[in-house]
Parts: sequence; structure tokens; C-alpha cells
Amino acid sequence: MILTSFKRIIKTGFVDFWRNGFLSFAAIVVITLALLSVGGLIFAGAFGRTLLKEVKSQVDINVYFSLQAPESLIIAFSNEVKKLPEVSVATYVSRDQALALFKAKWQNNALIMQGLDELGSNPFPASINIKAKEPGQYGGIANYLEKKNPTDDNGTPIIEKINYEENKLIIDRLGRIIPTVEQGGLIVAIILAIVAIIVVFNTIRLITYTARDEISVMKLVGASNVFVRGPLVVSGIIYGVISGVITLVLLAVFAYWSDTAILRLAGVDVAQNFSFAIDVFSSYFTTNLGQLFGIIMGTGVILGGVSSYVAARRYLHV
Repeated sequence: MILTSFKRIIKTGFVDFWRNGFLSFAAIVVITLALLSVGGLIFAGAFGRTLLKEVKSQVDINVYFSLQAPESLIIAFSNEVKKLPEVSVATYVSRDQALALFKAKWQNNALIMQGLDELGSNPFPASINIKAKEPGQYGGIANYLEKKNPTDDNGTPIIEKINYEENKLIIDRLGRIIPTVEQGGLIVAIILAIVAIIVVFNTIRLITYTARDEISVMKLVGASNVFVRGPLVVSGIIYGVISGVITLVLLAVFAYWSDTAILRLAGVDVAQNFSFAIDVFSSYFTTNLGQLFGIIMGTGVILGGVSSYVAARRYLHV
């Protein structure tokens, strides 16, 4: 008996879906737009995290040592810096490596290479490039470097220069902007989600309103609330499933064509400077396809099913 009623409810839900025609199409369009806004927020979040990660990677502190500083002291100090809990990466660059990097960069500039040869010695100091785990930690690292500054056998500090003050403004701004962007994105996501729910609910309620007379007749002849509401919920779930499939297809098209679009809109030179953004969407879509499928399909089913369930309540009491 229960199985028969269940099959009848599902069958009626499919019949209502096809019978409503234009209204079903309208509901699918509205839910698809709502799901696209969800997908857009997910993609925007992925792009924002990638952008912030790229900006973070460009901020650092460089410690330059005196030319006379013993390499053994510099290496020992570098190892201490690497152990700091705030430090993500600390890369030691010896004088010879600094010279080799300079020559490789300017090898096609005869004037610069000639001037370097005339010096007769290596003018470049050893250095440590330090990247913190979070932008707000650079100040503490700089204070540690200034206080810890080791000395050689003659009592002379081996650190010649720390470029933190030069980068301090951008580091401080970055430390304030990143949390603000993350919080702002969350607020926008919540607002759009509320708007989407309201629009979808009103669309489903309009569909339910067209069936109010049929619902009244069913109630008068003794139909239970479950049998009356069930087909409406089934139709809502169908709206959500179809909308979810359409949304995933559209997101896939956008993700895999966004690379070409960025190249065309930005230009090759700009695209090279922002190479990190070229494959953000396609790689994110491929890597997180299962998660995206669950979020989009689940949201679609919830929007369609729950909205239909709630919208039918006002017509159940005849």
C-alpha cells in the first residue's frame, strides 16, 4: 500500500511537471540562475584565494649581509631563521649565486657586463629571502632580525640591511585587506543566497497557486496532506535536478573557455604577467568536480523541493 502510494505520488509529480509546461520552464530558469549565482560565488572565491595567494607570494623580506661576513655565520643564522614558527620559507643566496643570477639576467647587456668585469671582484652580498606564513607576521620577523643580528669575531654585525621598511606599507595594507576581502565575500554570498531563496520560493508558490483549485478538490474528497503535497515536492525536486545539470554544464563551459577568454581580453603581455590566473577556473572545476556536483545538485534539490513543500502549506487547510 505504501509503495503503491509512493509510486503514485512520483508519477503524479512527473505529470504535473509536464502539464505545467511554461511555469515549469520558468521555475527551472529561476533555479538555474540561483545555482549559477552559487557557482559564480564558488568560482569567485577560488579566484580570490588564488589571487591573494599570489599577492602573498610576492611579499617578502630580504636580509643582506656585509661582504666581510663569514659564510659559516650566515648559514647558521639562516638555519635559525628557518626554525621560526612565523616563517614559511627562508632561502639562502650566497655571493656566488647572487653574481650568477645577475649575470644570467643581464647577459645580453654588454655595457652592464663590461662594468661588472671592470670591478674585478664580486660586489654582491649574501642574502636571505624570507616569506612569512601570514602578512601580519612580517613585523615580528623584522624585529627578531634586528635584535638577533649576530656579530663576527671582531664584534661587527653581519647584517648590512633589512628591506622590511621598504615593503612595510604594502605588507601592512595586505594584512588588513585580506581579512576584509574574505569577510566581504562571505557577506555577499549570504545576501545572494537569501535573494535566490526568496525568488525561487515565490516562483514555486506561483506554480502551486495555479493548482489551488485542484488541491482544494483533492482535500474535499479526503486526500491526505502527504498525497497532496508529495507530487508538488516531486515536481520541485525535478526542477532542481534539471537546473543543477544545466548549471554544471554552463559552469564547465565557462571554466574551460575562460582561459582563452582571458588571453583574448587581457592580451598576451598582460596574460603573461598574470599567468597564475590563466587556468584557475578549469583546474578548480576539474579538481573539485565531485564537490561542485554535490553543492550544485544538492542546492537545486533543496531549493526546488523545500520551496514546493513550504509553498503548498497554505492550500492544505480547506
